[in-house]
Amino acid sequence: MKSTKIALFSMVALFFVTVTACDTNASQQNNTTEATSMPEITEAMVLEAQQAWIRALVSIGEAEDPQARANEVLTNYYDYDNGSVLFKPTLAYGDLTFRPTKEGALSYFVGGNDDFAQDGGFALRPYVSGEVEMGGVVSFGDVAIAMSNITLTAADGSTVMVNKTFAYRMDDEGNMRIITHHSSLPFSPN
Repeated sequence: MKSTKIALFSMVALFFVTVTACDTNASQQNNTTEATSMPEITEAMVLEAQQAWIRALVSIGEAEDPQARANEVLTNYYDYDNGSVLFKPTLAYGDLTFRPTKEGALSYFVGGNDDFAQDGGFALRPYVSGEVEMGGVVSFGDVAIAMSNITLTAADGSTVMVNKTFAYRMDDEGNMRIITHHSSLPFSPN
């Protein structure tokens, strides 16, 4: 009985030492995070980022060299150069549905890559404008996830609405980088 009490007392003491150490470590991490944290991404920032993405998409179709411009867009708006991006374009299917590489995203926007033969160059339609209907934004400090409907207008006046989910990460310079781009056509029950 005495050894059971000693063992129990030892376990309780170890628990308190562990909790105290964890609290101290968490407090130190919080102080470090507060000193170096970026401002929280807001819904207004996300809306501006989506409007900027539309302008960038339009600029690809207008460019003298669409491939070079699309590469700039991927460098300036997406996080391919700094990490992974989860990219699921609207009209991709089969083994090429998901595009984890910059090369795959570039092909989707401008086509011309034999490894992605299904791509016709989505941005080459060309589009002349677009509009965002925000569905919602959830922000976690320097990361935000947004769902929206984006309606794109082509040069011939036709429109297409796509459902978008974007996730953004704020980089060290304060630029919002796309880390997830999921696009699909709206479901029609008819």
